[in-house]
Order: sequence, then C-alpha cells, then structure tokens
Amino acid sequence: MLRFSKKADYALIALKDLASRPDGASSNAREIANRYDIPSELMAKVLQRLAKMGVIASHHGTRGGYYLARSAHQISVADIIQAIDGPFLVTACSDDDETCDQYAKCNVRDPLWRLKDLILQSLSSFTVDELVSEEPKSPGIDNDREPLSLSAVRRSFETVITPVSNADR
Repeated sequence: MLRFSKKADYALIALKDLASRPDGASSNAREIANRYDIPSELMAKVLQRLAKMGVIASHHGTRGGYYLARSAHQISVADIIQAIDGPFLVTACSDDDETCDQYAKCNVRDPLWRLKDLILQSLSSFTVDELVSEEPKSPGIDNDREPLSLSAVRRSFETVITPVSNADR
C-alpha cells in the first residue's frame, strides 16, 4: 500500500502550521511539536531537512524559528514528500535503474512508471495553501465525501495500465 512516512506526515503538519501563522510569523520546532503532540526532537529533524531542501527557511536568535521559504501556493505536497523521503517511487526500480534482475524482461515496468507519474502529478498539483484552506474533519466520519465504487477505481486504473495480450508475451 502506498503510504507517506511518519516524517512526511509531520512535515505536512508543520507546513500547514507555518502557513497558517499570521503575517508569516515564524515558529520553532518545540512550539510546533507541542501543538500536535509530536516528539520535539523528531520535529526538529524534520524541519532541519525541510530547511536544507529549501522548502522553509530559518532565522536565529531568541525569537528565532522557521517560516515558509516561498508562498504556500508555490509549495506542493510533492515538494514536501520528496524533501523528506527522497524521490517518489512506486517500484524498486526507478526510471533508469537497470540494477533490477527483471529490468530487461519486466512486463509491468512501463505501466507502473505511468502510474507513478500520475500519482506524482497529483501530489504536485496539491499545495500547502490547499492544506490550509481545508478544515480538519473528525476521524471516522464521512463528511459528505462520496465513496468510490469498485468499478470507478477499476476504470481509473484501466487508463493507466493496459492489459498485455498473449501475443505480446
């Protein structure tokens, strides 16, 4: 199952928090960690990584802290995930990684790369600004969201993964 790492979750929480601060005010790792019951050492590491990757910036001193390096509408979820976890991959091989034993004969590599590209495109189109504008929902409550039917899920994957006929094998 595709899933964000815990550090990526914390990074998203921190970025939404920083983007929600009035007039771009800064906040330090301990303050953010305390607001969301996250271990402050872990939050500090996450924020340091985001700063190193240029997603956020910091200033030192007694009133020091972190702030967004760019506008919230210019920072995508993909930027954040990749800053924390590195390149987004769906399979063990990357676009040009020929170290996989099945690389030359793999019959799902290209469709899975297309799937990866679609997921990355979706993550790239969702910004921190959108995270801020969406109100938190209560866990376990539907909140007017229409569930996807199994046929809708199948149709969406059929556009990405085309069946291989016996003649193609």
